[in-house]
Amino acid sequence: MRKTMSMAAVVTAAAALVAVPGVASAATPKPEVQWVACPTDVALPGLECGKLQLPLDYRKPEGRRTEVMITRLASKNPAKRKGILLTNPGGPSEGLTFPAVLKAVGLPQGVQDAYDIIGMDPRGIGYSSPSTCDLTEEQMADGSVPPYANNSAEVRQRADEVKKIAEQCLKSSSAGELPYNTTANIARDLDSVRAALGEKKASFLGYSYGSYLGSVYATLFPKTAERVVIDSNLPKGGWDVEGGRLMGRGVEDTFPDFAKWAAAHPEYNLGTTPQQVRAKFFDLAARLDKTPSVEGVDGRLFRFINFTALYSTGDEAFSKLAASWKAFDTGQPQPPQEYPEVPRVQALLAGRLNVICGDSTWPSSVGTYERNVAIDRIRNPMFGAAAANIQPCAFFPKPVEKQVLPSDRGPRNVLLVQNERDPATPLVGAQSTRRAFGDRAAMITIDQGGHGAYVFGKNKCANDKVTEYLLGGQRPNDQKCAAENG
Repeated sequence: MRKTMSMAAVVTAAAALVAVPGVASAATPKPEVQWVACPTDVALPGLECGKLQLPLDYRKPEGRRTEVMITRLASKNPAKRKGILLTNPGGPSEGLTFPAVLKAVGLPQGVQDAYDIIGMDPRGIGYSSPSTCDLTEEQMADGSVPPYANNSAEVRQRADEVKKIAEQCLKSSSAGELPYNTTANIARDLDSVRAALGEKKASFLGYSYGSYLGSVYATLFPKTAERVVIDSNLPKGGWDVEGGRLMGRGVEDTFPDFAKWAAAHPEYNLGTTPQQVRAKFFDLAARLDKTPSVEGVDGRLFRFINFTALYSTGDEAFSKLAASWKAFDTGQPQPPQEYPEVPRVQALLAGRLNVICGDSTWPSSVGTYERNVAIDRIRNPMFGAAAANIQPCAFFPKPVEKQVLPSDRGPRNVLLVQNERDPATPLVGAQSTRRAFGDRAAMITIDQGGHGAYVFGKNKCANDKVTEYLLGGQRPNDQKCAAENG
């Protein structure tokens, strides 16, 4: 379905972009999977759907339950089957269709033979006891990434807006679940899924936010987490206030790839050198700040469009972004764009807030965000003043349990996969997670841009090494994969 460019369309399309012990007590009843018909929009070839009733609060295993839905893409080769591969696409977002997505983008047949690929909607999201913050259409259109703030007054204005969102979350019908919809409990849910499927161990493959989930899973369950692959890595604290700020650094790291490409394509008239293309970015942003485009795109949305566009690289992605810039530059209508429909946006955004606000303590002083924005507007001028802007988490209560951070205690079974240039989860964040794991982990660093490396990227060196680990179990040491053409 074609849509004209709008705040709602772009943001919702991008949306479809952590003291209790890790092991449940002996009193916890063994979870069971109730296999059910898949919802219509999840009923993809090969997928089976199941539901589990799991503890809302694992400190009270006999208490209130929360329903979690999973999918299974079963191995069709019993002779080669090794076990299950739990997956997470990031977000936090819905994950039921992710096994089918992985298959579609080229997950090697050997991996499909070796594992039943398991998807899951994290608690509070999608079909897993969906949360709500009673968000209005306008609030949902704002998405999860704050708007670019040109000055402190705009930070304070945003603070008023997100304070209202936090108040809505805390008064909503799902407010009682909010303190427990955390990454630590999602990791406990993963291990409950493993137990319910009758597996002694489970492997894990997670991207973006899923990298932090994988880190927590490997930390809480070192005895049952087998091979853990985490891709496009958040820093060791996950999506906390500092992890969010790193998006500004990510854009600075990644933009030079586009600038070099655009300078080599004079038909777009964006500059003949990377420096001129960069200058064009600031020129367009300033012009749109003053006078929005014919579609109503202002400077804040222009900066966000560029952030999400850099998730993909190569001729096709860069030509679309360059054509968009050319239209802004000449005052012409934007080229037609395809935006996927994002289902269940209320639960997606509310559930995501539950997780990131419940994992760690965010600064509560608006002045802190004013200072962060002022610093990052200079340090990372393309997007820093958005990434550092205030979130509703500033007005959430403190987490009910201590944040779980990656631990160096456990088997050497964690493999990080990381593009050198990633707009959302830059290399510097991945390096902090790698250090936190110590000898437990190794990292494959790839000379390429974009968000998502294994099977979503084209680097054969990296893809082969991850596949070899998933199939053979011999984790490689730290190494770099050079850039590859094609």
